[in-house]
Parts: sequence; structure tokens; C-alpha cells
Amino acid sequence: MTERLNVAVVGAGYWGPNLARNFRASPDWNLAAICDLDTERAQRVADSVGGVPVSGSLDEVLADPGIDAVAIATPARTHHAIVLAALEAGKHVIVEKPLADTRERGLEMVEAARERGLVLMADHTYCYTPAVLKIRELIADGFLGDILFIDSVRINLGLIQPDVDVFWDLAPHDLSIMDFILPGGLDASTVAAQGADPLKTGKSCVGYLTLPLAGGAMAHIHVNWLSPTKIRQMVIGGTKRTLVWDDLNPQQRLSVYDRGVDLALQSKESSTTATARDANISYRLGDTWSPALPEREALAGVAAEFAGAIREKRDARTSGAAGLRVLSVLEAAAGSLRAAGAPHPIDTTN
Repeated sequence: MTERLNVAVVGAGYWGPNLARNFRASPDWNLAAICDLDTERAQRVADSVGGVPVSGSLDEVLADPGIDAVAIATPARTHHAIVLAALEAGKHVIVEKPLADTRERGLEMVEAARERGLVLMADHTYCYTPAVLKIRELIADGFLGDILFIDSVRINLGLIQPDVDVFWDLAPHDLSIMDFILPGGLDASTVAAQGADPLKTGKSCVGYLTLPLAGGAMAHIHVNWLSPTKIRQMVIGGTKRTLVWDDLNPQQRLSVYDRGVDLALQSKESSTTATARDANISYRLGDTWSPALPEREALAGVAAEFAGAIREKRDARTSGAAGLRVLSVLEAAAGSLRAAGAPHPIDTTN
């Protein structure tokens, strides 16, 4: 049996308890500590998973030679300092989204992990849901054909965050999913962002992102804190089939439609002078298929992937580089907002 790795969870707020519970249940991990400045809060998390050592000192946790890795569940503005300290101490790191609060800091984190030969993994939890894993498989197998468009909606009557706008709060989910399911990752050179602040909060509460993708495809993301209804839906159109993912429908999360538009050029003059006016468009109406999906918690897959990357000395499937690509789009979107929605270049250096 492979020896378990030891992990400490840093941050006992909203997400930390979920990480603690899944690491505790994982056959790959021994939950070694819960660390939080509020030790009473940390103790409550520790008690909820059956008892774990608690610490109010990050330095104390990082100095423990028995701890192999840390899972960071703290506000994004704190990620940079904590991750660099953990890497300096020789610990592998998984950090919740977004990777950092700026691309520059995220890049420094990725480079530090690379230089030390350590795993830096982004906790892009949605990427480990059975639905998204199936979408990735179908696209990789060519079942949808070439991707023509991705349309994603993530809206609800949600908590207006004090430190970030709706793009930084909600769009990382959709961007990380697109980066995960598309062969070669999220390959976009520009992004256009439109945001609105009808409540005068000082930040966008409603927003739209448009990203031209490689090969002429387009991705569109709608995020909204003000909708009275909750929608979590993504439509992925291909040349062969179209897939609809409705995350709020547990009975049928995925539907694949053999319906679409077939475009065949038929020249009326010669085979070499076919133009747009010669296009013959036909509509395809075929079957609808819903693949069966297992019901399991995505974070269990996250914990397993983190351990696998460490043991196999490889990048995680949602690596620090993937987190950096998401950060790059978010920063470019902020630039587009400042330019009244004009397309803004995405920094792709790493």
C-alpha cells in the first residue's frame, strides 16, 4: 500500500472545512493540521472531522518536516505570500481559485514552484465533477466535432463581495472549465468585457465576457449577482453535435443533441469560385442523448489528483499554469472594462 501523504489545511473559513473533510476521507492523505489565525474556528473544523492538531501559526506548520503539502483556503490577496512561504519550506501546494489577486503575483508563484520541482495546483473544483470530466472526454474523442461556440451562464441572487467584482467572483469557474475541456487549454488572445453597476456599489454586479477562440470559435460568459433565479448552464456547439450542461438538473446534467446546421458549399459557376452566396445551408435534426454520470464529490477527485501529481512528479491537470491562464483573462477583462468594453490583449507569457 502506498504510504499516505501528510497535508495541512490553511484557512478554516468557508472553503477550508470542505477541504479538511475530503482530505480526511481520502485514502491518499493524512490530515495533519488545521491552521488559522482564529484558533477557535480552526478547532471547530478539527472537531468536525474527528480531531486534528490545530495551529494559529503558519510558520509552525511550515517548519514541520512531517508535512508534505499545504492546502490554502484563504482570501486571494493572501495567496501570494502564503504560497511562496510554503514553497520555500519545500511543501507542495494546492490553492483555491483564483490563483492570486494579480497575474504578476501568480506568475511568480508558478515560477517558484517550477524552480523547486514542487507541485502547485489550482483548486478548480468544477473540473473534477463527473459532468465536466465527461465533457472533456467527449470533446477529446471528437464526439462534438470542431468547437464552434461556448455559451456559459452563471447567475443568481448572490452575495455582493466586498473586495472583488462579479467577474473575479464567478467567472473563474467558467474560465477554468473552458481551459480544462478545450484541447490545448483556453487559447484566446483578446477578451472584451462589459459590466454594469446598477446598485452603485463601486464594482460590476452584472457582466459579460466575449473571447474569440482559435479556429474562429467564440466563447461567451454571463455572470450576474442580481438575478432572482439561479442558472448554471453551459452550451457547447460543435460541427457534429451540441452539448448542454445544466448543473442544477441532477436527473439530466448533460444532454447531447445531434442537431445543428450543415454548411455545404455548392458552386453555381465553377468549383474554384464558390462564394458565400453559393452556400447551401441544411438543418440537421437527430437524436438527443443523455450520458449516465456517477454522483460523487468533486473534491475527492481534487485530493486524488493532488496526490497523484506529487507521487508521479508531474503537473496536476489543473496546474498553476492553468490558474495563471484564468488570471490572465481576468486581468485583461479588467483592462477591457477600463476601455469601455474594447477588446484587450491577454498576456500569455509564462
